[in-house]
Amino acid sequence: MSGNTPTLHLDRIPPDTLKKVQRYLEPFRLSQAELQEVSARLSRDLVLGLGKQTHHTAAVKMLPTFVRATPDGTENGDFLALDLGGTNFRVLHVRVVEEEQRVLKMDSQICAIPKEMMLGTGEQDDMRTHEDNMRDTEDDMRTNSSLVLTSPPLRQKEIDKSILIRWTKGFNCSGVEGKDVVKLLRDAVHRRGDYDIGPVAMVNDTVGTMMSCGYKDQNCEVGMIVGTGTNACYMEEMENVERGEDGRMCINTEWGGFGDDGSLRDIRTEFDVAVDETSINPGVHIFEKMISGMYLGEIVRLLLVRLAEDQLLFKGRTSETLRTPWKFETKFISEIEERDDGLENTRSILTQLGLKADSVDCGVVRLVCDAVSSRSAGLCAAALATVANRIRSNRGLDHLKTTVGVDGTVYRKHPSFSEKLRATVRLLAPECDITFLVSEDGSGKGAAMVTAVALRLAHQSRLLEEEEEEEEEE
Repeated sequence: MSGNTPTLHLDRIPPDTLKKVQRYLEPFRLSQAELQEVSARLSRDLVLGLGKQTHHTAAVKMLPTFVRATPDGTENGDFLALDLGGTNFRVLHVRVVEEEQRVLKMDSQICAIPKEMMLGTGEQDDMRTHEDNMRDTEDDMRTNSSLVLTSPPLRQKEIDKSILIRWTKGFNCSGVEGKDVVKLLRDAVHRRGDYDIGPVAMVNDTVGTMMSCGYKDQNCEVGMIVGTGTNACYMEEMENVERGEDGRMCINTEWGGFGDDGSLRDIRTEFDVAVDETSINPGVHIFEKMISGMYLGEIVRLLLVRLAEDQLLFKGRTSETLRTPWKFETKFISEIEERDDGLENTRSILTQLGLKADSVDCGVVRLVCDAVSSRSAGLCAAALATVANRIRSNRGLDHLKTTVGVDGTVYRKHPSFSEKLRATVRLLAPECDITFLVSEDGSGKGAAMVTAVALRLAHQSRLLEEEEEEEEEE
């Protein structure tokens, strides 16, 4: 066992109790063979998502992002980044300096989003006021700026034409779903009438993470989020994308939808089914509900209630808090597994939940948390191995060396998740040498990098055209 993995204190649990508890936890302990089968199923789904005839019905949508390259270190310029979250949005001024080989965040503002704005109409221009304030922080940005945004799920037609599929994070503004949000943004700016904006790129957080890390490590061609939700993007060969051109394009897998067609039915537990049925979007994002931070705590809560009902925990007694759906927060899992302190931290958390726990109870709770979080890491590793193996196969390589830009609270905060993920990926993708790079402010800086790279490619294209014209004249 790794030195970073807390002791499970199995010796504190009577053998008969441990045996009965393990029966409930056994479905969460996926073998290497089972994880390889999960990876194989996802691999088939990636192909379906990319296929012109099968994309519409595919569970894993594989959305083109029209990001055609990762950073090469020569990008430069000033950019505005607008990061739309659930309760706040951030406006960042990002300066990309080629000579210093780094991205500098010069300034930022965090602004609360009023509820009336989240539920109002798409005609409101409130955010633009904050953009004005940010622009005022740098005079030169009035003539040299681009605006980039991280965003809810979009179906992109081009890098600057994006149709909002659906609102998420509590937003429900009327008149926006199904519309080109870039055009709506430009129209709002034009209504103001005192300035214009430069190129606009719409990206999601996985692409932003990949591009942010890609400026530091040019081997980075995968972005992964394991936090409240989960998703990944990667650089796919253009010949496998609908356009069939040369080169590569970043694909937003939307792998949270893996299993929506029933392909994970055999490894879902009764507790997974219960979580799905009580969620705000039953029947969709099945994979995400098995591994991401929004749902892990609820899976643990349901397990604890069942174990208590079967007289295996808390002497058969629960509490009103434990019986309340979604009250066992995912952060409790990290906190319980974080400290090897003789289970005192576990006891403290259970006391907060209105439970009287002895050392046996604390040992069982830690064992439950470990089973649920370990399965999460294993399933995430299986999905990442699928992507890495696909990149290697696409390029006809015997061995792939690549970097994954990663972000999200589960990856960052859980004490052993990242370690278990890396170890399992090595087993499932042995021909891939994968380095993990944690993103720093990936959404904002990465979104800026998308536009920076697009401008670099456009400049290179113009230079090539000019050279060809000169050759023709000669």
